[in-house]
Amino acid sequence: MTITLKVSENTKQKMIEYFEDKKRPKTPDYAIFQADEADTVVTLYNSGKAVFQGISADIDANMWKEMEKHLNPNKAVEMTNSNDKKKKEKVIEKIDPKIYYATTIGSDEVGTGDYFGPIVVTASYVEKEHITFLEGLGVKDSKKLTDEKILEIVPKIIKKIPYECIILSNKEYNENYTNDMNMNKVKAILHNKVLKKILEKHQAEYVVVDQFANPYVYYNYLKGTNYVKNITFMTKAEDKCLSVACASLISRYVFLKQFDKLGESIDTFLIKGASDKVDELGVKIVKKYGFDKLKEVAKLNFKNTEKIKNIIEKTV
Repeated sequence: MTITLKVSENTKQKMIEYFEDKKRPKTPDYAIFQADEADTVVTLYNSGKAVFQGISADIDANMWKEMEKHLNPNKAVEMTNSNDKKKKEKVIEKIDPKIYYATTIGSDEVGTGDYFGPIVVTASYVEKEHITFLEGLGVKDSKKLTDEKILEIVPKIIKKIPYECIILSNKEYNENYTNDMNMNKVKAILHNKVLKKILEKHQAEYVVVDQFANPYVYYNYLKGTNYVKNITFMTKAEDKCLSVACASLISRYVFLKQFDKLGESIDTFLIKGASDKVDELGVKIVKKYGFDKLKEVAKLNFKNTEKIKNIIEKTV
């Protein structure tokens, strides 16, 4: 494995100091040094290019990547991995016409990767007669739709497409999350609930779930409950089944609305995802409202919580 990281002058100086006693006697052309760090060979060039080669290259490169981010927070980090270039050629996902053109029920979720905001799971029922209508709205390419476009077209979708939706608030999520109740188990339970609800009113040729766990594991999460059987699990299902695509868009629509409400409730513009910027915002919320406020607006099991605590402890 070979990883290349572009470092700034201040990071270069830190690397020169760190590797002073680990340098190899010979230095490649145009390099400041070449050094050994366990199973990694590190070469730092005058240009600021740092090359990490070996079994543990990713570990060492990420360490210096974090240093670069810390020393230069306003600068974009440039890092490339040779393994990325060797990745298999782009796989063309095959669409099964039997499923795509059938009457289906599909479910999908949103919010599981966001520190702030709820988890939203939706199941929708799409009759084959509505396929042309949905394609005309752009639902077939749901991944290409911006949040703005989703806010525009979902009201049109829900006028014609039956659906069931569950919103799991941060407070409920934090009260229920344990070592036994991990994120995938939470998702399985919520998917099962919305599917049961919609199946009480509608029947379909296929019930499709956007796969987030092996089917055996999914059903194991639901052991001892009354769960929906005969599910067709698909990866990237929103590209292959319009009911899943609709479920994905409706979930996103509801999530965006709830996300804005949550931000308004604490007079804060919340940030999606789980980045360093989210940590910074978390610190501001805690300083303004106290740590308990995170129980209402964030998923406490995310690593962001520990990072927020550490930042606050250092500034006290």
